[in-house]
Amino acid sequence: MLDLYARTWLGQPLGEDEYVIGADEKTSIQARCRCHPTLAPGPARAMRVNHTYERGGALAYLAAYDVHTARVSGRTEPCTGIEPFMSLVAQVMTQEPYASARRVFWIVDNGSSHRGKRAADRLAAAFPNAVMVHTPIHASWLNQVEIYFSVVQRKVVSPNDFTDLTEVGNRLRAFEDRYNATAGPFRWKFTTSDLDDLVARLDRHTTDHPEESWLRLAA
Repeated sequence: MLDLYARTWLGQPLGEDEYVIGADEKTSIQARCRCHPTLAPGPARAMRVNHTYERGGALAYLAAYDVHTARVSGRTEPCTGIEPFMSLVAQVMTQEPYASARRVFWIVDNGSSHRGKRAADRLAAAFPNAVMVHTPIHASWLNQVEIYFSVVQRKVVSPNDFTDLTEVGNRLRAFEDRYNATAGPFRWKFTTSDLDDLVARLDRHTTDHPEESWLRLAA
């Protein structure tokens, strides 16, 4: 996965017609309908958001982020699952430049919508030029789409003040359009060398303190 960020795969550089996409779902985005209008910030006064609200439902936001072009393709769904995820895949893979690409690598975590070999086989069967790459377990933070989701959380979802789910979806789509028009790729700095150093430090710690490793395993 880190090699893909550096545009290599199995020791070979990626071609111009090969792409790397990070994909995932942001679950349960609620529409919190505030009981009193939010007050805009003013001189020496922060925004004021009423603490009481009515629940207007929730939806999932699925996004595919091209790590080298910073282009996002997203969609909202009532819930997550295999079918919604494959709808996102079809939305991306039927458009250029991905439809005619030599290979499109899909980086995903181990969530139930895209877990294991069955998910990889399902992806390849639907789109032969698509290759699924899983993040290590408990390492979904390595997927760059999570950074995009953190931006969405700050810029779109917070403060959560929506009239209904339609407004949630409209605001997500509007932000996506603006992001695609203005954003550049993230400056990813965690390389395979950094990973080797981290693993080496962990190995030294385990060797120097074997009793701590035993306690962690026992826990």
